[in-house]
Amino acid sequence: MSKGDIGGYLSAHRNDENINALKTYFNTVLDWVSTVFTDVLPEMRGLEWGRLYEAYHGERYDPKKMSAAVQELAADAYVTNRKGIFEYLLGGSMDKKLLAVRVFDEKTKRVAYTKQTQAARAKGKSNCPTCAGGDNANKSRIYQLDEMDADHVKAWSKGGESAAKNCEMLCIPHNRAKGNK
Repeated sequence: MSKGDIGGYLSAHRNDENINALKTYFNTVLDWVSTVFTDVLPEMRGLEWGRLYEAYHGERYDPKKMSAAVQELAADAYVTNRKGIFEYLLGGSMDKKLLAVRVFDEKTKRVAYTKQTQAARAKGKSNCPTCAGGDNANKSRIYQLDEMDADHVKAWSKGGESAAKNCEMLCIPHNRAKGNK
């Protein structure tokens, strides 16, 4: 009800004789949340449920599907922002940044490394694309897997997924120098 301005709301309503409107709104939001999300997780505390209600209460959600999705994401070790699960699901599972998933799993790294290394050896170039394209002493160096980092071809901060199609192995110095480009 405060539209994010709690102080302003309280100031405007400080002389109200009752809080029935506020109680009704509060209970409406709680009812909506408990209907959409049937499982209660500690990460639900402190979320801006009023804002989420305002943004998403007009949508229809299947509580069973939402519950299954919450449980799956909550169990995923790569989801580092469990509080983001709820808004991610309410928003149609579109904004993966809410989950803070930005790491590649070991299998994806090994597959990318093997593919890049085979192609690099066939061309007589480095398996680090940045080294291979430059004029430096490492132009033809083949790095070991532990000398390389998995990199997002399209930066994670710019919408790049942590998926195999967006994974490229770079030597550690080049990956660290690349940053958010």
